[in-house]
Order: sequence, then structure tokens, then C-alpha cells
Amino acid sequence: MSSEDVLKNATTLASYNVLLQVMFRVLTFLLNAFTLRFVSKELIGVVNVRLTLLYSTLVFLSREAFRRACLSGVSGSNYSWRQVINLLWLTLPLSVVWAALLVWVWLWLLEVPDPQSVPHYGSAVVLFALSGVQELLAEPLWVLAQAHMFVRLKVVAESLAMVAKCSVTVVLVVLAPKWGLYIFSAAHLLYTGSLVLCYVIYFIKFLGSEEAAKKRFPLHHVGDLLPSRPLVDWTLARLTWSFFKQSFLKQILTEGERYVMTFLNVLSFGDQGVYDIINNLGSMVARFIFLPIEESFYIFFAKVLERGCDVRRQKQEEVAMAAEVLECLLKLVLVIGLVIAVFGYAFSHLALDIYGGSLLSSGAGPGLLRCYSGYVLLLAINGVTECFVFAAMSQEEVDKYNLVMLALSVSFLFLSYVLTWWAGAVGFILANCLNMGFRILHSLLYIHGYFQASPWKPLRGLRPSPLLMLALGASAAVTALSEGVFCCDRGWTMRLVHVGVGAACLLGVFAAVLLTETRLVQFVRTQLFSNMSDVRKQFC
Repeated sequence: MSSEDVLKNATTLASYNVLLQVMFRVLTFLLNAFTLRFVSKELIGVVNVRLTLLYSTLVFLSREAFRRACLSGVSGSNYSWRQVINLLWLTLPLSVVWAALLVWVWLWLLEVPDPQSVPHYGSAVVLFALSGVQELLAEPLWVLAQAHMFVRLKVVAESLAMVAKCSVTVVLVVLAPKWGLYIFSAAHLLYTGSLVLCYVIYFIKFLGSEEAAKKRFPLHHVGDLLPSRPLVDWTLARLTWSFFKQSFLKQILTEGERYVMTFLNVLSFGDQGVYDIINNLGSMVARFIFLPIEESFYIFFAKVLERGCDVRRQKQEEVAMAAEVLECLLKLVLVIGLVIAVFGYAFSHLALDIYGGSLLSSGAGPGLLRCYSGYVLLLAINGVTECFVFAAMSQEEVDKYNLVMLALSVSFLFLSYVLTWWAGAVGFILANCLNMGFRILHSLLYIHGYFQASPWKPLRGLRPSPLLMLALGASAAVTALSEGVFCCDRGWTMRLVHVGVGAACLLGVFAAVLLTETRLVQFVRTQLFSNMSDVRKQFC
């Protein structure tokens, strides 16, 4: 497959993933807004922080290292894929071990919620762990689909699973609210079970078909999906172990505030629920756009660049393409992040008031969302820089980076506790900002050194044009003034005026982008928008 084909497939995958994430988050957004009217914030805190942390920890530690190693270390031969599948099946027994350990911790070491306000906690812990183990049944199929760019399969499977989960949650919240945590446990089990079922049905029909033969798929029978000889590629296994050590630390950084809330009890369950809702609102765009871009272009960089190889010893046309794509991606996420930071400050209060009423818009809610708007900018830059770094690093460099991640993990936990004690829930966001800044600095230094001996300078993507910065600065001042004059206790007419002022400022920013960031506009138009058009055609 040529570099151009890899780029096209990566951008198609990113487009599908953006569509998928938008569908997910819109459904989750509406579901949370609905359930806020029927359940207590304490129940939301236990589900969205305590139980979701159990599930995410289990699946992340069981599969993340295998995914990264297998997606960057396989070839297309039948022999290599048999070894990869054998390695991927190890995620299942590993998940059982993690499930047993985490259930014991969640039941015996952590504070148990009041059974009057949060009933059925013990059963919910077991069921959430079971859902994580259940999801790992589809891991070999997921990696096969991802490596061969079966993007429509992922969209359909996860969309159906999310619709099933949301439907069950809404029905049970209305008809049987006394079931408490059983509602969310049943919905989560249905979600992971639906995912597994969709992947199994697809591959049963796909393997041995004319389409599989046309695509020269490396496996031919359903039996090829089961463990068999030869066993595993030990080079790939060692790379997996390197990523495993790193994934443990990355999970602490990713879910650090939840670990601090869960293990150190710095916030009540009600405050945890409010923080998590605002955290989900603040990260919606990051999940809509930045995460799909990171996942898809990690595959692009891993296929185009030779891992651990000096830039001068690689194919120069492929290095040039990687550098150009990296520069455009950095500029894209930088512009989006700056827009969110600027407009998020002036519209946080209004957004929370519309979404959750006084439960969210009073107290610390607006301040939390304003801080998170600035944090999204760091999330955007870090996602792209790290997806390149992890695709280019050698195994030895990955091992060394584990030490950096260890230091960041320890410092993050310490900063989270100290800053939360000093500033409340805002302290979590401040700690995240500091640690994200250090991660970005490390990645920028690596990228600078990687391209130092070449004529390409992709870090120029982090230099916005002066006109764009002027437009953003003016928008920040005008929207902040508009919020003070028109919003948010003067009725809906004044709120609409405030929204109109923001829309006018946003148009001015877009005009500045079109006038000055011509390479970025060309990249988005030719790579992302064209593939989004293909997505719409295939689904309409």
C-alpha cells in the first residue's frame, strides 16, 4: 500500500471516527440531561466516577499495550497474523486477573456509598467488571478491523451498542428508578455485549467471502481467529511489555482526578457527580475531534515511518509526507483549541444553565468549565504530538519514556491533592494543565530532534498567523463584555443577543483562518472534508 493510500485510509478513518464520536456524545449529552431530572447527583457521581473508573481501568490495562504494539508491529502475512492473534487472546485472562483484583479493591478498600441514596453498590461493582471482561472477547477482531481499515464496522457496531445502552437507561430510569445502580449496570453489560456480537457476526460472514478474497485478507476461516501454532512473536511480545509499563502510567495521568477522588475522598459523591458532568461537557470537542484524529493518524505515522529509524535512513518522500501532515494537524488542533478557549470563557455559564439548570450553573460550575476550556487547548496539542512520538519511538526510547511518565504520574497525583485542597475541584484541572504542559514539552523536544537533520520543520504548525491572533483577542474581549451586559439573568432575549454577538465574532475568526491559513484550509478540504463526504454518501 502506497503512502498516499495510507494517508487516504487514515483520513477516512478519522472522518468516520469523528462521525462516531459526535453520535456518541450527542446521545450521552442528551442522556445525562435527561437522567439529571430523575436521579440524584450522588448516584451520578458513583456511576460516572467510581464505577466508570473501575471499567476504564480494567479494559485499559488489559488491552492498551497490546493494541499499540500490534497495530504498529505487524505485517500482512498469514504467519505474522496468527502470532498476533495468539498474543491478543492473552488480553482475556489478563482482564480476568485485573477484574478480580479491582473488584476486591472497590468492595473492601474504598468507602462504600450510603445504600439509602445509592443502592446495590456491591452488585454494580461486579457487573461493571464483568462488562469489561466481556468486551475483551472482541479484542482480536477489533485489532484486525482497525489494522485493515474496516471503518464502517466500527461505526455501525459502536453506534448500535450505544443506542441500545441509552435506550435501556432511559426506560429503566423512568419505569424503575428504585433499581438504582442496577439500571446503569444492565445498560453497560448490554453495551459491551452488543459490541462483541456485532464484531463476531461481521467476521463470521466476512471470512471466506469473495470480498475477503478480493482484499487479500490474511485469514480465511473462523477457526483462524482462535489461538493456534506458531505461538507468539517474542519481539512483538517485548514491545507489548514496554507499552504495558507505559500504559499503567498513562492511565494514571488520563484518569488521575478520578483516582484522587476515589481513593483520597477529597470530594463528596455529589460534588464528584457535578465535576464529572462538567468534565464531560468540557471534553466533548476533544472526544469529537481530537481523539479520533489521534487514533487514526497514529496508524498513518506508524505505517509511513519506520519505528526507531533515523530520519536520514528512511524514504525521504514518506518522511516529507509525514512532516507535512504533522504540521497541518498541529495547526488544525491549535486553531480549534484556541477557539474553544476564547469562546468557552464567555459562554460557560449560559451553557451550564441551559443544560442542567441551577444545579450546574450555580456555585463552582461555570468556573470549572472556563478552566476546562483552556485545558482543551493543551489536550489538542498533546494528542497530535504524542501520536507522532509513540509511532516513531524505538522500543528503547519507549522504555526510557516510561521513566518520564512515572515522574509525571507521581507529580500529578501530588499536585491534584494539593491543588484540590487549595482550590477545590478547579485544582484537578490546574494539575492536569501542568502535567499536560510537561508532556507537550517532552514531545516537542523529541519532534524537534527527530527532524533536526532534515529540511522539514513541522513544529511551524504551532505558529498561528498574527491576523488570527488579533481576531481571537478581539473576540475574547467582545464576548466577555457581552456576557457581563446581556447574560445570563436578563431573560431569553438578552441571551439570544449574547449568542448573536458570539456568532459574529466566530465568523470573524473563521474569516481570518480562511485568509491566512491557506495550507490548513487546503489540507482540511482535500483530506478531511472529502472523506466526510464519502462517509455521508455511504450512510445515506
